[in-house]
Amino acid sequence: MKLVDPDARPLIAHRGASGEFPENTLLAFRRGLDQGADALEFDVRLTSDGVPVVIHDPTLDRTTDGSGAVCEHSLAQLTQLNAGSGECVPTVAQVLASFPGVACIIEVKELKAAEALAAVVTEHCAQDRVLVGAFDHRALLPFRYGEFYRAASRREATWFWLMSRVRSKAAIRGVAAFTVPVRRGKVRVVDPRFVRAARRQGIPIHVWTIDDKREAERLRAIGAAGIITNFPARMRGLCA
Repeated sequence: MKLVDPDARPLIAHRGASGEFPENTLLAFRRGLDQGADALEFDVRLTSDGVPVVIHDPTLDRTTDGSGAVCEHSLAQLTQLNAGSGECVPTVAQVLASFPGVACIIEVKELKAAEALAAVVTEHCAQDRVLVGAFDHRALLPFRYGEFYRAASRREATWFWLMSRVRSKAAIRGVAAFTVPVRRGKVRVVDPRFVRAARRQGIPIHVWTIDDKREAERLRAIGAAGIITNFPARMRGLCA
């Protein structure tokens, strides 16, 4: 799977082609793939009736014509909302079924969604094409077994970055990839030492959110693997 291959250079559509279409909708995902993306990135939260749905914010206000907390709405209620261009909030199951064979980075935005997400990924036999990430280390516990690919949590990524400063052979286990920002505050996360340490272990680094082609070229030049972008069309033709 290209998202866990350190020699692959995937272009990853951040919430779909979200720079041009309503984020985290089937339309945005479809357009992102049409524009040349190799993989999709999206976020997961849980409805009041326990269904994993694709939405970034804890509330509906910014990305739909609804309001209030996602977790206070049932799936039936969410399907009545407009997330832009006539699109509704999709379920994870809909995305996996709509784009068979497409690699996906799925970000778990809340701890309670983790078990339900694991069940849906398993039900759709998508373990071999899904990379699961989360800031909260606890949200990755259901994915710690060998059948799933998981990215480093923020805690793990921070530890590994620090170790790359002081040890030439920093090591981390159970992690298939890093999905990290270029910077965190004033600290440059993706630099040559961090990339070299990860590549020594055969772990790819996917970087978000990159919408400038020159920045993407620079990151690729130092060994970053995936470029996560809102504008896949703009990023086509990056150097390997």
